[in-house]
Amino acid sequence: MATEIVDSKSRITARQTPIMHNPIVRQLAVMLGIALSVALGVSIVLWSQTPSYGLLYGSLSQKDITEVITALDQAGIGYKIDEGSGALMVPSAQLHEARMKLAGQGLPRSNSIGFELLQEESGFGTSRALEAARFHKALEGELARTISTLANVESARVHLATPKQSVFVRKKKIPSASVVLKLYPGRVLEQGQVTSIVHLVASSVPELEPGKVTLIDHKGNMLSNPADSREMMLTASQFDYTKKLEEHYRLRIEDILTPILGIDNVRAQVTAEVDFTVTEQTQERFNPDLPALRSEQVTEQASQLTAAQGVPGALSNQPPAAGTAPEVAGGEGANAAAGTPLNSSKRATRNYELDKTISHTRLSTGDLRRLSVAVVVDDRLIADAEGAVVRSERTPEDISRITQLVQEAIGFNVQRGDSVKVINASFMVPPVPEPLPEVPLWEQPWVWDLAKQVGGVLLVLFLILFVLRPTMKRLSAPPVIEKISAEEAGGENAESLDGGGTRALGQDREHMQLAGPEKYADTLDAARQMVADDPKRVAQVVKRWIAEEES
Repeated sequence: MATEIVDSKSRITARQTPIMHNPIVRQLAVMLGIALSVALGVSIVLWSQTPSYGLLYGSLSQKDITEVITALDQAGIGYKIDEGSGALMVPSAQLHEARMKLAGQGLPRSNSIGFELLQEESGFGTSRALEAARFHKALEGELARTISTLANVESARVHLATPKQSVFVRKKKIPSASVVLKLYPGRVLEQGQVTSIVHLVASSVPELEPGKVTLIDHKGNMLSNPADSREMMLTASQFDYTKKLEEHYRLRIEDILTPILGIDNVRAQVTAEVDFTVTEQTQERFNPDLPALRSEQVTEQASQLTAAQGVPGALSNQPPAAGTAPEVAGGEGANAAAGTPLNSSKRATRNYELDKTISHTRLSTGDLRRLSVAVVVDDRLIADAEGAVVRSERTPEDISRITQLVQEAIGFNVQRGDSVKVINASFMVPPVPEPLPEVPLWEQPWVWDLAKQVGGVLLVLFLILFVLRPTMKRLSAPPVIEKISAEEAGGENAESLDGGGTRALGQDREHMQLAGPEKYADTLDAARQMVADDPKRVAQVVKRWIAEEES
């Protein structure tokens, strides 16, 4: 339905769409627009406040994920788990902090499976070969875990080759092992640590010799040499001992000179000649001044015979004459008087023990044979008359005092052939290191977070100013009175006019806008009220209508 105002020159028609100008529909549209705008604004704000996440760990076992999440909760660091890949994500600004705290707690642990594999229930038809393989796998996992506890080792993998032994085979096969280590960036293993890992693996597997253990790092570098002989191992130990001895003397020299010359004004090097010869000697000594009778054997024989008389034969072999008692009994005198020959012999054997000493001596190795010391000291820094710092060479007296201090620090021995040389030289001033390249601004996490917040604010303002505000203004605007000339109307009935031949008064700031009531009388009263309120403006509008119709 349309309402019109008719005068002699032109006709004013107020037209409105029934649905859009229905108060209930307009209220519902306003409320729906407000709700959608608020929901969209809240979503944008939440999105802008959500921090950007970075990858902490890509693939972890369930046990490691539980431990890592517990540690992150205790540290107050947020996290989320990617549903697609299962990766653990943390805010980009806290990524390095999270890794440092987890590394301090030894997390994540190795993904290897140890003896807990044996606790799994085995099926009814499990064979001995399968049980042996499970034990083999569990032993490898336990060794890998143990090696991973070292400070420089990030992870480890152990492969054991244990051939099956048989009592029917004369020549037994020796087991062997291979160990692959992944070291932390910038870390290396010393020879002593390599030897410790090799002996650890060898001691954990029966009949495994250290020479059969191969150790490499994740870059493919051979860390152990299975062909090392005992002599080479001793040589390496001797070299380490010599290096430690030289380092000990060097530190003693620097400790005594640093308080005097400054920490950056002295450099010292020590060369030690160490005798690693192994000497054993056995010595046996006798003392002739202290003899001792150990045993003695004396043998003595004596015999007495009658003198033979006459010519040998039967006549001379007559019985002896009757004996007569001598006047003097016994003694050589009686025998001689009797004229009886005497035969005697005496033999003595005596064994003496001398004082004897037997000593077995094993001389100690690592005997220090000679020390050579070289010390370089920097020039003195003194201020001149103008206050500028200049370099000055040290006097011979200063060099002599420094030499005496060095000799006393190392225990200088002339008979041993030690030598100490101290010189003065100007040290080169180290160049100022170039600053580290800064991370580009667009790669820093806080920039993206700030960009998201600023973008969210701008998007909310855009929705308010260019979407919500025009929509609400259009919905809450009153109907517009349209001016239609009589010629354009094409008849007396204004209700038959359509929107194609109308022109909104709101397009001209001087056109009149009426509230468009349903009754003609009300519209006429509103027009009269406008004429009464602002007659000049109404007159200008009428004049413009007349001018437009005349033209």
